[in-house]
Amino acid sequence: MYKLFFNLVFKRMDPEQAHYLAFRWIRLAARTPVLRTFVAAALAPRYKELRTEAFGLRMHGPVGLAAGFDKNAVAIDGMTMLGFDHIEIGTVTGEAQPGNPKKRLFRLVPDRALINRMGFNNEGSAAVAERLAARREVFRTTVGVNIGKTKVVPEEEAAGDYVQSTERLARHADYLVVNVSSPNTPGLRNLQAVDHLRPLLSAVREAADASVEGRRVPLLVKIAPDLADEDVDAVADLAVELGLDGIIATNTTIGREGLKSDAALTAETGGLSGAPLKERSLEVLRRLYARVGDDITLVGVGGIENAEDAWQRILAGATLVQGYSAFIYEGPFWMRAMHKGLAARLNNSPYATLAEAVGAGVSDADRKKAAA
Repeated sequence: MYKLFFNLVFKRMDPEQAHYLAFRWIRLAARTPVLRTFVAAALAPRYKELRTEAFGLRMHGPVGLAAGFDKNAVAIDGMTMLGFDHIEIGTVTGEAQPGNPKKRLFRLVPDRALINRMGFNNEGSAAVAERLAARREVFRTTVGVNIGKTKVVPEEEAAGDYVQSTERLARHADYLVVNVSSPNTPGLRNLQAVDHLRPLLSAVREAADASVEGRRVPLLVKIAPDLADEDVDAVADLAVELGLDGIIATNTTIGREGLKSDAALTAETGGLSGAPLKERSLEVLRRLYARVGDDITLVGVGGIENAEDAWQRILAGATLVQGYSAFIYEGPFWMRAMHKGLAARLNNSPYATLAEAVGAGVSDADRKKAAA
């Protein structure tokens, strides 16, 4: 039914307009007690065997909503109602910004992919912090806050911009993500270089600790799939050195290899997400786990379409996985299928828990190669 609706309605609409229309429906359902109870019962059944712990946080399962869908923290309960085990909001910047000019979101249906050059359009860290502080929780969930650089802030002043967001948002976050890997903010990916990344992450860690009393907010960094292998290794080593809690692998790609969609679409600038990222994102994740082992929690994202994809990420070292593009194509029953499929794979595996399965597919040869 959703695919029919997608083809008849959403496919004919501008993708960004369709996104906001669906968003309004989700928010409306979450505000209606009887409807949200019914929807959650139908779409978000819980499986005890999928319970997951990551960086000290307990979750119903390992599958979360990737950043970019709920930029301003307006639909946390709505997305939890649909079954997501954690919600990562953002990317949020220090100051509000409109993002790039429209049209800036494109569907590549034959590739089950999206291209976006949204440009971190969001209401800014002050407004999002105020909304999070006023939130009355309907469904208990884990909320990650993804922060990025305000476009007009020069690269040399980026740390101060991230610190401002941290000071406003860290107290409202179950975990915090430093996003230095979007291709849609000029110069942002330069911050992935270790000599830039070390002082930036250190400044954010210090600001988070100073802003929040009584608990340590887990800090993660999100990296691009386009990093060379040696740069992936350098980020992994830096994360261990600084005592980061996690790495998210990966963001969108600027690559366009092997796409089936119309050339005019594939030529659009921006970050590509969805199925075409599957192979490289899995490769980066496996390399990270071979390098860091269980010292750091890894989050797999990029090209995860179904439970089998999620299971392969777990075997490759991911404690958590995230999705976005597949949810657009599969619709509201996607998370129900993900949970059911993951539970079946775990129950048919030699592992008693998901934690036992994490990294089980990474061989000694992989570890030796990563250490070389």
